[in-house]
Formats: sequence, structure tokens, C-alpha cells
Amino acid sequence: QVQLVESGGGMVQPGGSLTLSCTVSGSGFNSDGAMGWYRQAPGKERELVSKITSRNTTYLQESLKGRFTVSRNNATNTAYLQMNALKPEDTAVYYCWAWWLRDYWGQGTQVTVSS
Repeated sequence: QVQLVESGGGMVQPGGSLTLSCTVSGSGFNSDGAMGWYRQAPGKERELVSKITSRNTTYLQESLKGRFTVSRNNATNTAYLQMNALKPEDTAVYYCWAWWLRDYWGQGTQVTVSS
């Protein structure tokens, strides 16, 4: 059974920073699999934020470039999302995603950007 455990969410003021982490465990996941992050704001559909392969090929939503960075540690199957210069519109539930033969999802972590 594959589990995704997220951490790092919380409340921050505009302009602040947060780092999300997600660790994948379980024999159903291979470290060659992809990992990434989606987010869902209130009243909106879930959207792709970023993906990263085991070879560190990355995709980042165009509008987030310069503020967000994705990285991973293949040895621990942990992905990170460094978020800087946060804006109120970044407020959402952030979901970790992993793929190895099928999609796997974390439980979500709330990020609130507010003064």
C-alpha cells in the first residue's frame, strides 16, 4: 500500500515563504516514478502546480516561475515545493501527487496567505 504524507502547510503573510514536503512510502511505488504538486482553491478546480521526474526533469506552472521551486530526494522518495513571495491567490489546499503505474494522492495540506 502506497502512502503519501505531506507537511509544511500553514498560514503566512503576503510576501512570506513556505516549504511543503511529501514523502511516499510503500512497496507499490518505485523511486523512478514521478512526483509533484496540485492545488485547489475554494470554488475552483484542482490545478497542476509542478511535477518532477526521478531524473529531476521539472515542469512548473508558467505563472509560478520565479516564485516556486520543486525538488526531490530520490533516496527518501520525498518531494519538496519551495514557495516564495506568496500571494493571497496562492491560498489553496495543496496536494502531493505521485505516479508509478497509477496515480497516488496525498491528503492535502492547507496553505493560507493572508495579512
